[in-house]
Amino acid sequence: MMYLRSGFISVFFVLLFLVGCEQSPVSITESDSGSEAFRSPEREEARINFMVGDIVVADRASGTISVIDVSNDKIAGTYTLPGNQQAEPMYVVYTLRNNTVFVGDRANSQVVAFDSDDYSVKATIPAGNGVFHMWADPRGKQLWVNNDVDKTVTVIDPAAFSVVTTFSIPADLIEAGGKPHDVILDPSGRLAYVSVLGLSGDSDYVLQYNTRTFREIGRAAVGKDPHLSVTQKNDLLYVPCQGSNSVYILNRYSMEEVDVLEVPGAHGAGMPLQGRTFYTTNLPGGGPAGLWTIDVASNSVIAHTDTPKPVPHNIALTPDGKKLYVTHSGGSSNLVSVYKVNHRQQVPEFYATVEVGFNPFGLSYAR
Repeated sequence: MMYLRSGFISVFFVLLFLVGCEQSPVSITESDSGSEAFRSPEREEARINFMVGDIVVADRASGTISVIDVSNDKIAGTYTLPGNQQAEPMYVVYTLRNNTVFVGDRANSQVVAFDSDDYSVKATIPAGNGVFHMWADPRGKQLWVNNDVDKTVTVIDPAAFSVVTTFSIPADLIEAGGKPHDVILDPSGRLAYVSVLGLSGDSDYVLQYNTRTFREIGRAAVGKDPHLSVTQKNDLLYVPCQGSNSVYILNRYSMEEVDVLEVPGAHGAGMPLQGRTFYTTNLPGGGPAGLWTIDVASNSVIAHTDTPKPVPHNIALTPDGKKLYVTHSGGSSNLVSVYKVNHRQQVPEFYATVEVGFNPFGLSYAR
C-alpha cells in the first residue's frame, strides 16, 4: 500500500462499508498459527509498511468475530463477544485514532471495543435496543449507532468509550412506521446521514444531521431499503435501494437528487480510499451479477461481477483498493468471498472464499 500514515488517518473511513467502561476478558478461539500470526516479525514488518492488515467479520449467528489476515486470506483468530447472553454481532467499525475495533451487539444492546493488536476487550458501551448499522467519522471523534427497536441513535465518544447522547428519529417518521437503519458520517465529520425504512408507499428517507447539535437539518425521499456511502472525490451521497432496484445519488449538502441508476437488488455499499469507484451488491440476485461497479466521476455503471455464493451482503476494501471482501449472509452461511481489483478498470475479479462464523454480516478493514 502506498499511503503514508499521516494521510491515511484523515481519509481512512471513506473505505468502510464503526461505551460504562468496564474491561472484560475476551474468550478466544484461534487457529493453530493465529496467535503467532499477530506477533511474528514478518507480520509486524508488513504492518509497518502498510502491506497487510485484517478484515474483521461479525458472525451474527455465532456470537463471534472472525479475523482474516489480508496477507494470506486465512483466519488469524476467532473471538467471542462478552455479554449476559450469546452476542449477536452486527457491524464492525475501526478507528485508527485509538487502534480500536468496535462491534455492535444487538442481543446485549451494547458496543464492544476490541484492541486491534491482540483483540482483547477494551470496553463495553451501552447502546439502545435493536443495535444495527454504525459508523465513525474519519478522525474518530464520534461513533453513531442506530437502534431500530428503540428508533433512536446513540452517539459514542470512541476515545473515552462513553455515550455522548441518544436521540430519537423524527416523530413524524416514527408515526409512519419508520425506523433507523444505515448511518454514515461525511469525510469532514460535520454531517451525519441516517436512512429510515419501513414506511408505506414507494419511498423511504435519508436524514441529514448536524454532528454538533444532533439536529435534523435536511432530508430526502429515496427508494426502498436505503443504504449509504460517501467519497472525498465529490459532494455526493450514494444510496443503494434494494427494494427499488436502484442507486439514488444525492448532493450530500443540499440533499437534492442528482441521478438514479438502475441496479438490481442494490444493497451493500463500499468505497475505496480515493473514492474513484462505488461498489454495491445485488443481495437477492442469487449470485449472478452479484457485485456491481459504478464510476463516481461519470456516475455510470462500469460492470457487474458474479459472486460464487448467494446473498452477497456487505463490502469492505483494503485501503489501497486492491482487494475487496463480501459477506454472504444467512443463518447457515459461513463464507466471505474475496476479490482482486483490476486498477485500470476498477473491476473486482473473484479469486477465493474464506470460511468464517455463521451468518457473516458486517465487516471492516483494521490494522
